[in-house]
Amino acid sequence: MARAKKNVRKSGRRHPLATVALVAVGLLVTGAAYAGFSQTSATAEVDLSSQSAIDEGQKLFGANCATCHGTEAQGTDDGPSLIGAGAASVHFQVGTGRMPLAFQGPQGMVKPQQFTEEQTLQLAAYVASLAPGPALPETQYLQGDGDVANGATLFRINCAMCHNVAAAGGALTEGKFAPKLTGVAPTHVYEAMVTGPQNMPVFSDANITPQEKADIISYLKYIDEKPAVGGITLGAIGPVAEGLFIWIIGLGIIVALTVWVTAKSN
Repeated sequence: MARAKKNVRKSGRRHPLATVALVAVGLLVTGAAYAGFSQTSATAEVDLSSQSAIDEGQKLFGANCATCHGTEAQGTDDGPSLIGAGAASVHFQVGTGRMPLAFQGPQGMVKPQQFTEEQTLQLAAYVASLAPGPALPETQYLQGDGDVANGATLFRINCAMCHNVAAAGGALTEGKFAPKLTGVAPTHVYEAMVTGPQNMPVFSDANITPQEKADIISYLKYIDEKPAVGGITLGAIGPVAEGLFIWIIGLGIIVALTVWVTAKSN
């Protein structure tokens, strides 16, 4: 009887690894929550006009950017001057991972960010302190709740010739290309319009008003979220892809079927 009770007590004990697993899960959840909170707080708390943010940005600039852009951001043979580039340009280039460059090429490539959002804003604060330039966009224009129809019209007139009407991107000359705009953060879309990165022209508020920029962002959000009611999009790059699909796949199936029927009849 005593032995039976002892066995019952043993069967009720937790596995030695259960505590370790519980602690590990707790650390992961806490770490993820802290990282998300830190990211949000950094975005909200960095004052681009504060001297502390500018000083921290200058330190980051000297350690990571001065080799190409010069110690005073005056530019060198390897990188353009950033005087007057503005906070929006820095936030776009660094925030999308284009800067620092991975290698010299026709244009900067999108890659994972090498700086936190706080550090990116500090770099933007430093460059913005050197001379007036395009500022970070106001939150009210980034919500994606504008006029989608007007945004579609503006996009077709101003952007589709390079980025494709479905924002799928397209090839340019000399190895350059217009990137796809699906999945791009509204902040970066707005910043690209006001700064004209790489091959893109600048769309000032005189060309496209802030509200019209918000409408374009709303159209891009609509493209991101709408279902592909026509079936396979084939990359959404237009009739060339669709025609190629018909000629290679469609005619290939017809030829194969013809050969099979002929072989059977013999």
